[in-house]
Amino acid sequence: MNLLPNIPIFNELRRMNIRELLYQFLNFGMVISTALMVWKALVVLTGSGSPVVVVLSGSMEPAFQRGDLLILTNDLDDPIRVGDVTVFNIEGRPIPIVHRVIKVHEKSVNDTKFLTKGDNNNVHDRSLYAENQQWLKRSDVVGRVKGLIPYCGYVTILVNEVPYFKHILIGFMAIVTLIHREY
Repeated sequence: MNLLPNIPIFNELRRMNIRELLYQFLNFGMVISTALMVWKALVVLTGSGSPVVVVLSGSMEPAFQRGDLLILTNDLDDPIRVGDVTVFNIEGRPIPIVHRVIKVHEKSVNDTKFLTKGDNNNVHDRSLYAENQQWLKRSDVVGRVKGLIPYCGYVTILVNEVPYFKHILIGFMAIVTLIHREY
């Protein structure tokens, strides 16, 4: 009994014996494992729990465009200064925000508060902060922007905005990995 549908792309899988098929599944697992290891290595090297983020809005134009991929670091010994572009989390909001620091109040290294604003916005971000929150703290910061790769984040935007794109992309990657044979 043949479990695969009669679609030409599956012909290569039909020709494989069980050992070759298992080898292809292991290859697929290695691709996924390698991606996770690279991500964890970046977390350790940058000190940021999210070393790479995608710009999802136009609030930082012209500095960053929608779809730009930002590389972050989070050195806790390096104080936040006016002009730094930070990525921060707000309680109750699932997506971090990328905005520039416009004011800093520093009582000590461990007691720093700051205010942010998008370059393309007319006013500061207090309306975006949690209820009764006037300033951000260092603990709100995911990282500071240290580099960018223009437009490379559009795949992430498509995955979030087009309902079935994620499933199509993962399915395509799985099929390519499984039917690719090394000779």
